[in-house]
Amino acid sequence: MVLLSDSLPRASHSTCTGINVSFEFFPPRTAEMEWILWASITRLAPLCPEFVSVTYGAGGATRERTHATVARILKETSIRPAAHLTCVGAPRSEVDAVARGYWDMGVRHIVALRGDPMGGPGTGFEPHPQGYANSTALVAGLKKIADFEITVSAYPEGHPESPSVDRDIDVLKAKIDAGASRAITQFFFENEVYLRFLDKVRARGVTIPIVPGIVPVQNFRQTALFARCAGASIPHWLAERFEGLDDDPTTRRLIAATVTAEQVFDLVDEGIDRFHFYTMNRADLVYAICHLLGVRPKDEKTLFPLAGKRGADKMA
Repeated sequence: MVLLSDSLPRASHSTCTGINVSFEFFPPRTAEMEWILWASITRLAPLCPEFVSVTYGAGGATRERTHATVARILKETSIRPAAHLTCVGAPRSEVDAVARGYWDMGVRHIVALRGDPMGGPGTGFEPHPQGYANSTALVAGLKKIADFEITVSAYPEGHPESPSVDRDIDVLKAKIDAGASRAITQFFFENEVYLRFLDKVRARGVTIPIVPGIVPVQNFRQTALFARCAGASIPHWLAERFEGLDDDPTTRRLIAATVTAEQVFDLVDEGIDRFHFYTMNRADLVYAICHLLGVRPKDEKTLFPLAGKRGADKMA
């Protein structure tokens, strides 16, 4: 018989220390969505995330809204924003101008992505005749403009357009050589998928952080649609957990919290201490998971200064 006091404790059953989190938001399209976004930022900001990122639509479709959201984060909070930037459907001069504009406003961190094909998921990518050919070229171009911190993407289950995970790792290594210092993964639900990918990446000599991207399932059908477009698999067991809950949002949220908690705790037990949450602009589930991880609020006065904008020297 093994007494509980004598058993080897799981890391996730102790107070987690040294956990770093970051959050992703998308720019709002309506006044109501803007209110929801800022309620979420206000809720999550006291957790002092490592950074928050703001997405950028294909072909710059949300450019102005992304820019406005990042500007407001800089002006009204002391959170460090990371602006997404893609190279789909735009000449290099246009992309470079956006990057310079971000640098001038105080942004020092870019999430550099190729972006979805203009024809939508499942169509082939065609670089702009005067544009960056791919994400590696974009990273190199950004580093020539200014000394940005650059985060890139990684795909534990393989990019939908890639012939193999090994080829994806080749691309990741090229992006690192071009100047990337962090990668965030596409979301996944089976931790073994991420851990096998991490082992392969480390075996290839990649040492930068490969941060797991975690998506709390706010809406199962919507998440399943995103997964199909992104090439991420939906395990049968996950579908079963949400079965019959389309009209029961309260139970759905409880199930979502349980599923996400299981996933992040298992990763903590594997030694993972950084997590990037795809928030879908909703704070409650993410906040609850962070609380379980031991990530607690800091002094809100330092996060929402009255005036504002952090100087460029503080953002360096």
